[in-house]
Amino acid sequence: MSTEDEKLLKEAKKLPWEDRLLHKNWKVRNDANIDLAALCDGITDPKDPRIRELGHFFKKTVADSNAPVQDKALDALIAYLKAADADAGRFAKEVCDSVVAKCLTGRPKTVEKAQIVFMLWVELEAVDVFLDSMEKAIKNKVAKAVVPAIDVMFQALSEFGSKIVPPKRILKMLPELFDHQDQNVRASSKGLTLELCRWIGRDPVKSILFEKMRDTMKKELEAELANVTGVAKPTRKIRSEQDKEPEQEVEAEASGSGPSEESAAEVPQEIDEYELVDPVDILTPLEKSGFWNGVKATKWSERKDAVAELTKLASTKRIAPGDFSEICRTLKKLITDVNIAVAVEAVQAIGNLATGLRTNFSASSRFILPVLLEKLKEKKPTMTEALNNTLQAIHKAGCVTLADIVEDVKVAVKNKVPLVRSLTLNWVTHCIETSNKAVILKVHKDYVPICMECLNDGTPDVRDAAFSVLAAIAKSVGMRPLEKSLEKLDDVRRKKLSEMIGVSGGGAPTAGAGAPSSGGTVSSAEASDGGFVRRSAASMLSGKKPISAAPAAKKAAPAKTVAGKKADGPSQTKKVEQPEDVEPAEMSLDEIESRIGSLIQADTITQLKSAAWKERLEAITSVKEQVVALQELDKSVEILIRLLCAVPGWTEKNVQVQQQVIEVVSHIASTASKFPKKCVVLCIGGICERVADIKTRAQAMKCLTTFSEAVGPGFIFERMFKIMKEHKNPKVLSEGLLWMVSAVEDFGVGHLKLKDLIDFCKDTGLQSSAAATRNATIKLIGALHKYVGPDIKAFLSDVKPALLSAVDAECEKNPFEGAAAAPKKTVKATDSVSSVSGGGLDSLPREDISGKITPALLKGLESNDWKARLESIEAVSKIVDEANKRIQPTGTVELFGALRARLYDSNKNLITATLTSISALASAMGPAVEKASKGILSDVIKCLGDNKKSTRESTLTTLDAWVAVTHLDKMVPYITASLTDAKLGAEGRKDLFDWLSRQLTGLAEFPDAIQLLRPVAVAMTDKSADVRKAAEACFGDIVRVCGPEMVMKNVRDIQGPALAIVLERLKTHGAFPEVHENTRTVPAGQPLKTGSKIGKSNGHASRHGSRSVSSRAVSAKGSKPEPIMSVQDINIQSQALINVRDSNKAERERIVVRRSKFEELRVEQIQDLENDLMKYFREDLHRRLLSTDFKKQVDGIEMLHRALPTIAKDLIEVIDILLKWFVLRFCESNTSCLLKVLEFLPEFFDTLRNENYTLNESEAYIFFPCLVEKTGHNIEKLREKIRELMKQLIHSYSAAKTFPFILEGLRSRNNRTRIECADLVGYLLDNNGSEISNAQLKSLKDVASLTAERDGDLRKAALNCLATGYKIFGDDIWNFVGKLTEAQKSMIDDRFKYKAREMNKRKEGMPGEARAAALLRRSVRENGSDLAEQSGEVSRSISGPAFTRDIYTPPEAQMERHPMARPSGGVVGPTDWNEALDIITYGSPEQSVEGMKVVCHELAAATNDPEGSLMDELIKDADKLVSCLAAKVANTFDFSLRGASSRSCKYVLNTLMQTFQNKRLAHAVNQRTLDNLITELLLWLLDERVPRMDDGSQLLKALNVLMLKILDNAERTSSFVVLIHLLKPLDPSRWPYPPSNESFASRNMKFSDLVVKCLIKLTKVLQSTIYEVDLDRILQSIHIYLQELGMEEIRRRAGADDKPLRMVKTVLHELVKLRGTAIKGHLSMVPIDMEPQPIILAYIDLNLQTLAAARMLTPTGPVGQTHWGDSMANNPMPATQSADAQLKQELAAIFKKIGDKQTCSIGLYELYRITQLYPKVDIFSQLQNASEAFRTYIRDGLAQMEKNAAAGRTPSSVPMPTPPPSALNLPSPKFAPLSPVHTNSLNDGKSVNTKMDPTSFSLPPSYAEDDMSSSRGQIPVQSDDRFPSGVSSGTLDAIRERMKSIQLASAGNPEPANQPMMQMNVSNEDHESGQPTDKVSAVNPNPVHSGVLPMDEKALSGLQARMERLKSGSMDPL
Repeated sequence: MSTEDEKLLKEAKKLPWEDRLLHKNWKVRNDANIDLAALCDGITDPKDPRIRELGHFFKKTVADSNAPVQDKALDALIAYLKAADADAGRFAKEVCDSVVAKCLTGRPKTVEKAQIVFMLWVELEAVDVFLDSMEKAIKNKVAKAVVPAIDVMFQALSEFGSKIVPPKRILKMLPELFDHQDQNVRASSKGLTLELCRWIGRDPVKSILFEKMRDTMKKELEAELANVTGVAKPTRKIRSEQDKEPEQEVEAEASGSGPSEESAAEVPQEIDEYELVDPVDILTPLEKSGFWNGVKATKWSERKDAVAELTKLASTKRIAPGDFSEICRTLKKLITDVNIAVAVEAVQAIGNLATGLRTNFSASSRFILPVLLEKLKEKKPTMTEALNNTLQAIHKAGCVTLADIVEDVKVAVKNKVPLVRSLTLNWVTHCIETSNKAVILKVHKDYVPICMECLNDGTPDVRDAAFSVLAAIAKSVGMRPLEKSLEKLDDVRRKKLSEMIGVSGGGAPTAGAGAPSSGGTVSSAEASDGGFVRRSAASMLSGKKPISAAPAAKKAAPAKTVAGKKADGPSQTKKVEQPEDVEPAEMSLDEIESRIGSLIQADTITQLKSAAWKERLEAITSVKEQVVALQELDKSVEILIRLLCAVPGWTEKNVQVQQQVIEVVSHIASTASKFPKKCVVLCIGGICERVADIKTRAQAMKCLTTFSEAVGPGFIFERMFKIMKEHKNPKVLSEGLLWMVSAVEDFGVGHLKLKDLIDFCKDTGLQSSAAATRNATIKLIGALHKYVGPDIKAFLSDVKPALLSAVDAECEKNPFEGAAAAPKKTVKATDSVSSVSGGGLDSLPREDISGKITPALLKGLESNDWKARLESIEAVSKIVDEANKRIQPTGTVELFGALRARLYDSNKNLITATLTSISALASAMGPAVEKASKGILSDVIKCLGDNKKSTRESTLTTLDAWVAVTHLDKMVPYITASLTDAKLGAEGRKDLFDWLSRQLTGLAEFPDAIQLLRPVAVAMTDKSADVRKAAEACFGDIVRVCGPEMVMKNVRDIQGPALAIVLERLKTHGAFPEVHENTRTVPAGQPLKTGSKIGKSNGHASRHGSRSVSSRAVSAKGSKPEPIMSVQDINIQSQALINVRDSNKAERERIVVRRSKFEELRVEQIQDLENDLMKYFREDLHRRLLSTDFKKQVDGIEMLHRALPTIAKDLIEVIDILLKWFVLRFCESNTSCLLKVLEFLPEFFDTLRNENYTLNESEAYIFFPCLVEKTGHNIEKLREKIRELMKQLIHSYSAAKTFPFILEGLRSRNNRTRIECADLVGYLLDNNGSEISNAQLKSLKDVASLTAERDGDLRKAALNCLATGYKIFGDDIWNFVGKLTEAQKSMIDDRFKYKAREMNKRKEGMPGEARAAALLRRSVRENGSDLAEQSGEVSRSISGPAFTRDIYTPPEAQMERHPMARPSGGVVGPTDWNEALDIITYGSPEQSVEGMKVVCHELAAATNDPEGSLMDELIKDADKLVSCLAAKVANTFDFSLRGASSRSCKYVLNTLMQTFQNKRLAHAVNQRTLDNLITELLLWLLDERVPRMDDGSQLLKALNVLMLKILDNAERTSSFVVLIHLLKPLDPSRWPYPPSNESFASRNMKFSDLVVKCLIKLTKVLQSTIYEVDLDRILQSIHIYLQELGMEEIRRRAGADDKPLRMVKTVLHELVKLRGTAIKGHLSMVPIDMEPQPIILAYIDLNLQTLAAARMLTPTGPVGQTHWGDSMANNPMPATQSADAQLKQELAAIFKKIGDKQTCSIGLYELYRITQLYPKVDIFSQLQNASEAFRTYIRDGLAQMEKNAAAGRTPSSVPMPTPPPSALNLPSPKFAPLSPVHTNSLNDGKSVNTKMDPTSFSLPPSYAEDDMSSSRGQIPVQSDDRFPSGVSSGTLDAIRERMKSIQLASAGNPEPANQPMMQMNVSNEDHESGQPTDKVSAVNPNPVHSGVLPMDEKALSGLQARMERLKSGSMDPL
């Protein structure tokens, strides 16, 4: 190696692993792999954190293009896998895929290493990943890569066995390999098939695979199968089992079991073929075959054929479950068919169904069984054979058990036909022979009496059959169950039975003994010495060199690879020693003496026979000495015991001899390494009798204890039960019980059958008449209580109360100690524990209740009647009580399933009862409840979400019961999942946290509680204070039991505010501050190194201060480094969730295939997706997203969901990757994961829209095809969510762009997809029809073609879609549907006609009208006049940022409704008007479009029927609607300025346009709303950003047209008032933030110019609209404007030619010009008597004089006088003429008001006032052209008004009952309702003329609305060209004096002071307060003469009213 290379390698060693392993120089990569292998070899602890850090490198290193580097990478991977444990399986998928792709086609050595890698993955339990990779490998086109894959599967199966490597998956791979073109592949596949035969048997393999092979292949395999012998045995263990082997070695050496025992113990059971095949549905083809018609046919042949078809279909190996109840009822009838052939066929069909359905046929089998047994009477051989086969099949398949058929057998053996009895018993014999011993032990008590009764039957066949049953029972369980029964038999029958038992049992041992030795294999220990031996599957074939077994490949310490040493527990030993015969055979004394040989001297034996007791004593002493001296005692144990039992025997009378005999037996039992149970049986009877003798009691009890040590106390107790029961001496019973007490204290209860012991105590001990026996029994029960606890009392419930109280007292003396009560003595026998059934550490026995869980009980739990359900629930509790509250889990799975359903019962009381039953079941079942309940705990916890407190309390009680029998760690996963369930509710979460706190309080350490950290942290941010408090208490307990260090290490899963709270709480525990302190002191680069070393080490050692040198303990200096590590873990959370630094989005988009049709992701695409996820997503996130566990995938989505608002911009960079991942989830179709995806996507797309991001083309092609295809998902809930998501995407993406994808969905193979797509096309047409081009509409022919489909739903969807199109396009739709058949045309035409009728009913107009109207509106927008362009004020050159402004929302809109929750499922159309207004007000701009569509539809409908009720309803809401839309204008324009579509802007302007096109609606808008709207529109007309928006020019045109429409149709008075108000400078908050080059002043000037132009438009038409406006309000607004300016400002602006001021003067001038002197009658809202006088008065006088001078107005006096002066005395005629003309003008206006139905009441009231003021005027002379009806109407109206005036009612309180008839020939203008002030303006009083001083007048300096008091000052008027000289203001005194003179002149009264002043109406204050005044004066009895009538009574009356109020003091000072 050159110096440069050495330098390069040296420098490279400093690089991180990733850089070295992926270096561009192959030598660096090679060196890195060598170092990596050395590093992995040095790792001894599989939990070393480096294991996890290095795992993700190998997927790339093994795919290296350089072959030597690849070899080294494989070496490193092998070393890594040897050091790792099963946790490394997380990297298995990616590594195996790389190995399959790159290594199986390499050099032989590479292939061999790749195979080693695969075997190690299997050893690490990654079997599923391994087989997934093999499925990919065998599909490789290169045969060279397929053969190694088959070989490695062969090796894995050969070495690990079928238990680890599931044969089912391999069987599915083989068929395609049989037909491979390469002969090596075919040979290897045959070898793999032969290996499968060794593991699962030939028959399953042949039946599954042979039908898929070619004939030649079958023949070759048939020949090879002949060479397959023996049973295979695994030679290699998975890693987790290897870790346990050292313990097993020790146990094996202690027990001394030899190799034969190991081989016998490890014989694998043959795999059931039934589990290897897939179920077949036969119900569907059976339905199609005409079965039901056939079985009802009258011809027997047709019935037989129908049943034969069923038999044929049912002959499949495995039938899919279904409802076969009706079929079974039919077959039951056919069994008794008159035709024997039909009956036989039916019986055979039942057998096939039983074989194929197995346990799923149980209920049906019990239903049919009585008929089958009854049918045994048939003598036809075919029927008998069929019945026997079917009955045997029913039992073999497990449909019925011996316990199930007892009652049916009892009935059958009493049948009068002998054949039925005999064949039934023969069937029972078969059932017993094929059942296991445990089953027979349970049921033999039922069958033995039946057989004993049948032995007396008169038919020999029946008797023989009964003998066969007894023999079968004896063969299975021994003679003991038959002993009592055989005593009743005579000698002949007993002998025959013994012979039958002997014959039947003779051959059994031989058959059993041969099995273990048939499969000799090499042990793992031998195989581990050599290296890896590559085996080929083809080597199994004949002609190849056979290899009997595969050596192990584990290159590790020999201690870890010892195979065969692991015993499966005591049960395996039991199987080996079970053949031991415990019943000793008879042996004579001579035979004993001959066999004993020289062990005992012959003289000694002779002495033992002596009659002299001394000789016998001497002899037994000698025997004792000789036995003690024996070196090898084990071989002679039995013969010595037999000798002692024979001589002197247990009948010895001498006590001393007896004592010596017992001592010898005790010595033999204690000394022998194995003491046979036969010897115990020989001695036990005599020993029990010796116990009763006080002289030998001590020795006898010691001997029994020695026996217990030798063979276990269980066997001794079992033998003693029988002896003590039957013995006549009560001492035997009582003393035996006392010995049992001592035995329990010595050995505990672990070796006893507690059920038998308790039964013995109850039935024998406590029932004894001897007090000593009862007392001894009570002591025994007390001793048991010490070990098993108070549960034992449940078994004594039926004991007498007196005894029960004594038992309780004894139990108190022996309190329960549980595990603390350790046995004092041990048992030598290896099978002692296994001999126990139902006892042991689980204490008391448990009863099997499966027989009591009947179908009727389960059906009752599902009943519709709540009482029946309650009875069934109570029955469950009763069953538990009857079983002494100790039950086995057997058969309870279905029960728990039924109870789970009741937890969701509609009846709350039943839920509580169910919880009680589940609590009882859990307590009675013990720890086994966790597996038997099948996760019912999660459903129990959900009950905490109930509102009822009692239900929640019952739930907590159930949890208490559950945690008492299982451990809390088993419950934590369920609790964690439930805490994240929103349905749990605040109360439920609080109760659950409180319960958890109580449980954790009693624990000192509980690491599993860390799983609760995340839900507890989330709950600490809950909106409920109780939940937060409970969660914080629980958090404190978690920190206490887990330790702060562990909590700190696990905070990585917490995000958001919860993380801050957790870290804050941790400060109180002293962990977090230290963390930060340590972090600050460590240099920048150091924490990463430290973290990499100890980041994932176990923190237990440091927390407990352990200094152990375990390989798992990294740091030896306490826990100081641990907090630093925790910070590094937290730093992962602080990293960005998405890394977009090197995002190459453009390149990824370039390779996207743009295809509308959906295709599932290919393997390489999935691989690329995984690589991208790992590259761009944070480690904890991509780990979850790439997990195969859907729960982790859901966690990943939740992480994205929580972070969505903050990572939106980053997500846009990787959106294509995320969309691909969503597509992958859609393809996998996991329901839970899909629901979470569909919950996330709507908010995701909403976020994108808020970020102004729209999917581009490549992203659409990634996602839309899949989403469209999945719209037809088979789950309705998912379909709904996908449907809503599609609608949301249509709005956010583009209807036109989405249309092609939906059309492609119409071609899907899935009918549901096509139906959904047809509905979506209809939705598009209805909501976005204008966006779809005509070219796209031609694709409607695809929809039309669906009308020819057979599926009715599909046709209906297509017709609905076309009907929607017809509604939009009308008859034009026929241009788009293409060529159709006549039938299709007819069908579509009928649907169109129905649609037209439906539209007519709903008043939706005619089809096609909506589209035409839309086109018309579009043309109006495009061609309307442009107000802003005319102003010339809008600049297009300024380009600034999109600023926002404060959007004014009216208080009414704010207060009327609460904000509407934002829809999460996409944009959904509102259903009614109110909901539409809500969506417009509170929804986003895009969402509000849906509301505006509804509004436009309603407006169009109302416009079509202007007189209808709908219009009246809309008028009520018109102001509210415009208020909402005015606020929405700014929202939509701001939204569009951020880059979004201008669609929402167009909609809001269009809706406003439709509203203001209708005058009635426009008039209903109040002034404030109009102010907001006009302000918004004018501001946006001036906004220079609008032209740069999408369709900006069109928006400007639309704004102009809308503004003009508002000016035309809105209530003109409000328009004038609003515009005059807007002439003032605008509040700066209403403007966007100004750019740097433009001030607010310049903007206000532009705004004022626009307002001026609007006022010009209104003023131009004043002449024609003067009677439509309220002049009082307009004059008031002008007054306010002028007063706010003040005289100084007016003078200043006049010099500057100010446009706003000039416009106000123009308006006032026009009003004075049109109304003349009558204008003064409209000053009711102007405080004309204020000091100084209002400015407006001066301007009115000035205009009157100017107009009169220009002869544009008839003056009331000389030019020098104002209208406030009086010139009647000097010039009466002009005044009279002017008054007459004015009166006629007023009357004409009033008649027009009366002619309008809306203003008729006001007009009549005004006319009434005129008649009161001018009683001599003939008003009817003005009505000569009116109709008589109109005149009558006026007369009646005036009479009514007079009555109202007398009653003091205002006109508004008494509306006219009917509208007036047409008054005049000319149409009257329509008037808006007048305000109360305006209504009474005519009656304010008489006007007073005041002579003005021509030299000066007073003007107030300022006017403020909030301060009505103004400063008084005399301000001289400067000379101005607009003010003629001599114009001045009069004083208030002058006005008063002038009024008096006018009154005197008009009344002709020389004493004006005595004449009362007339007051004709109430004051303004009275009107405003709504209270009418009671001061109504009579009309002056001396009215004025017509020749001197005042010129303007209206003006005089207004002025007079104000003067009177001022005099009376009722008017507040201004």
